[in-house]
Amino acid sequence: MKSLIARSIFHVFHKIGVSKRINTSFWKFLGLKIGQNTYIDKNTKFIWPHQVKLGNNCRLEHSIYFHYDGIYSEGPSICIGNDVFIGNNTEFNITDRITIGSNCLIAAGCRFIDHNHGLEKNRLIRSQLAPKSEIILEEDVWLGCNVVVLMGAKIRKGAVIAAGSLVNKDIPSYEIWGGVPAKKIGQRLTR
Repeated sequence: MKSLIARSIFHVFHKIGVSKRINTSFWKFLGLKIGQNTYIDKNTKFIWPHQVKLGNNCRLEHSIYFHYDGIYSEGPSICIGNDVFIGNNTEFNITDRITIGSNCLIAAGCRFIDHNHGLEKNRLIRSQLAPKSEIILEEDVWLGCNVVVLMGAKIRKGAVIAAGSLVNKDIPSYEIWGGVPAKKIGQRLTR
C-alpha cells in the first residue's frame, strides 16, 4: 500500500513539474541565469553553471551537457535566447563563446565545439595552445539531428541545417545546407 501511495505522489509531482522546478532552483543557486518558464531536467549537466544564460520559455529535453571547458572566469559564455528548443543529448563544449538567438530549434544529438587543437608537428598535440572562436546562431535557425557546429561558424537568420551535417563556415540567411562539410542544398521559399 505504501508503494502505491508513493508512486501516486511521484506521478502527481512529475505531472506538475515539481522535480524540474526544484532542480532549476538548485542550478540557479549555483549561478545559472535562467528566464521565466524555462526548467532544467535532472539529467542536464553543467560544468560551470554561472557560464550559462537561458532565456524565457525555453524547452530543454533531458541529458543536455553544458561544458564550459576552462578554469573559472566571469560568465556567461553560453547565451541562449528566448523560446529556444534544445533536443536531448545535445552538447555545448565551449571555451570562448556561443550565442544562440531566439526561436531556434536544435534537434537531438547536436554538438557545438568552439575550439580546436594545435597542429605543429614538432610538439605534442595535447601541449599546444588551442585556437578558439565564437559560434553564433542568429534567430529562427533550425538544426536537424546530430549536427556538429565547429569554431567560428555563424549561422544566419532563418537558415536550416540538415541532419548529420558538419558546419565549419558561415551560412547565409534562409538557406538550407547539408553534408560533411555542409554545403548549400536549397533555399527557403516565401509562399
